[in-house]
Amino acid sequence: MVEVSARPQPGLVLPTMSLHTTAQSLATLAAEPGHEGGHASLSPFVTGGGALFILLLLLWITTRFNRDR
Repeated sequence: MVEVSARPQPGLVLPTMSLHTTAQSLATLAAEPGHEGGHASLSPFVTGGGALFILLLLLWITTRFNRDR
């Protein structure tokens, strides 16, 4: 259900969503079947390892620039 806001201009009706209708829409979307899992070639260990490497690299770069002089 979408609430319609009243505007002074005739012919221009903008829908506004309340928190309740937004939550209801997201719950319906989450309950729909399909789209389970990711791509077959994406290994969670490789993805996690790559993310860990990138975060450690960023941490190392940050600490190099943040030296006390």
